[in-house]
Amino acid sequence: MYKYLLSLIFVLVCISAWSQEDDFPVDPMLIELKAKILSSADSSAVPYANIINHRTHSGTITNGEGVFTLEMLNIDSLEITSVGYKPFILKVPSYYTGYEILTYYMEPVLYNVGEVTVEGQANQLDYFDHGNPTDIDPTLRGDAFNEKPPIIAALVSPFSFAQYYGKREKRKRQVREDMAIMRNWEMHAKNYNKEMVMKLTGLNEVYADTFMIWFNGQNVLPYTATEYQVRESIVQYYQLFKLDYDLE
Repeated sequence: MYKYLLSLIFVLVCISAWSQEDDFPVDPMLIELKAKILSSADSSAVPYANIINHRTHSGTITNGEGVFTLEMLNIDSLEITSVGYKPFILKVPSYYTGYEILTYYMEPVLYNVGEVTVEGQANQLDYFDHGNPTDIDPTLRGDAFNEKPPIIAALVSPFSFAQYYGKREKRKRQVREDMAIMRNWEMHAKNYNKEMVMKLTGLNEVYADTFMIWFNGQNVLPYTATEYQVRESIVQYYQLFKLDYDLE
């Protein structure tokens, strides 16, 4: 009986030691995380996902293949977000040393769409071509060629060819171009605003305003930039902004 009691005590001590070893905190260590983000639905890459480290207020985005690298501590947690996917928190395994690419999966967001009944009368086909419809104000529509005419047009339609280079047509083309740029900037503002800057950089409202003024002065963001190009540019130039303003 005495031997069995000693054996039982020895087993309990081993189990207790093993449990304490699992719960022992990991020593903080600077690593360069290399990871790939995939969709759990079909294992396809999740491109241009946002990677945010809230401890350092820094981050990055995945490339077209869903891969990213980020310098961080092995005890940090990263928030991963992407349009069409549920956000999740990424944690690095304690054994990771930075020499391999870890793989993580994001769960797509599924939207249930109810039954839709479409009613109405279909438009009758018009077999006569009346030209392409346009929403341009009649006063701004070109009376000559809408694009720069070729030299041969001077022989085919000399009046329209000469009219294209007139002051009136030039003014119309300039107004139409300015209107197109304004519409593009209105769409651009949805992707580039203070809230987006604060989320990607972790800056407060005052510094976010300063960053946007500084960033606009760099003149690196075309008004036709996509949402992903905007985010990538903000993250990249934020590193330069921190150097210019001595931010940690």
